[in-house]
Amino acid sequence: MKYYSLNNKLQKISFQEAVIHGLASDKGLYFPEEITPLAASFFDEIENLSNEEIAYQVIQQFVGNEIPELELKAIIKETLCFDFPVVSVEENIYSLELYHGPTMAFKDVGARFMSRCLGYFNKNNNKQVTVLVATSGDTGGAVASGFLGVKNLEVIILYPSGKVSDIQERQLTTLGQNITALEIDGVFDDCQDMVKKAFLDKSLSHKNLTSANSINIARWLPQMFYFFFAYKQLKSKNKSLVFSCPSGNFGNICAGIMAKKLGLPVEHFVASTNANDTVPRFLENGQYDPKPSVSTISNAMDVGNPSNFVRIQELYNNDLEMIKKDFSSYSFTDIETKSALKEIFKTNGYITEPHGAIGYLGLKKEMNSHTNSIGVFLETAHPIKFLDIVENSINLKLEMPNQIMSVMNKEKASIKLKTYDEFRNFITN
Repeated sequence: MKYYSLNNKLQKISFQEAVIHGLASDKGLYFPEEITPLAASFFDEIENLSNEEIAYQVIQQFVGNEIPELELKAIIKETLCFDFPVVSVEENIYSLELYHGPTMAFKDVGARFMSRCLGYFNKNNNKQVTVLVATSGDTGGAVASGFLGVKNLEVIILYPSGKVSDIQERQLTTLGQNITALEIDGVFDDCQDMVKKAFLDKSLSHKNLTSANSINIARWLPQMFYFFFAYKQLKSKNKSLVFSCPSGNFGNICAGIMAKKLGLPVEHFVASTNANDTVPRFLENGQYDPKPSVSTISNAMDVGNPSNFVRIQELYNNDLEMIKKDFSSYSFTDIETKSALKEIFKTNGYITEPHGAIGYLGLKKEMNSHTNSIGVFLETAHPIKFLDIVENSINLKLEMPNQIMSVMNKEKASIKLKTYDEFRNFITN
């Protein structure tokens, strides 16, 4: 399998090179040269396959022969060491819980898969690779956990000061070893811009930089897995599926659309956003006009210029009308989000958190047009990670899971920076 830059389709590289480089030299995101649908027999038998078997068949074509079968299956086994339950919330509405991993966020899948791919590619040399990652919340903790202690990998995490939850901050600032947290005076977009700028900075070319954000194909593509896992669990219902993804950088929903291109029978996708509404506005007026991100209670989605939307456009050959057939996007306020948290718990006894609540709101809105379908919203993080908001909304004290207890008493260690020059100097030194 070859990958090309979305800014230059003639520039083609291998899976290994795309994983190691993260971003093309022309600032383009990498995209697979071919997407081959899976055989019909795979879907006929999917309920009889293990999650590991499903994941191997889904990802193998994108890795090719660059990681041998046994090694790739071992990577997948280590990646998928937790459950992905589909939970009934109300009639024909389900939550796909993606938070049962080590950091209790959906990003555990991509972070674990990517770290192990890099570990495989790096196992026979002593070349140091520096992994840069910008986070608006859960990415940092997932990457810190997934990459902790991996040979010859140094991880630098940038996060916006004061704009992540206390638990999220502890998960990315308390591990030590090969993990360093940089607390940036700004918003997520400032962190992401610094990372992208570093990749293009010739003075840093000797540092072997790569990214662990969803711009990296090894972080992005494994997110296809759980759409297949949901279908496996709901196949017996014999109804078409509508997926609603809480969307910030749009990696999750883009992976879902990739799953559909592989043949997964999905009727429609909903990108549910908070006040950062670049994509909903684009679908309304056809003008892609990103604005600076604003802070909300669903902070992991506080992204003003979502990187992965360009991949969605590529999947539909930049045809807006074709996108609209498979894809809708709605924006919701913090007030609406808190109201949904209360209503979901009051009516159904189900505890969600701000991102899942927005996914639910978008799904309910879209289901008015899909009355004979089953709707699934992605619950992307455990409610405990947004403790104050959730407890105040539903008037219930949450039990602290073991994964979170393990970091609560550790001491935070971060370095505060303001400018790109300070960031560059830190990497250099």
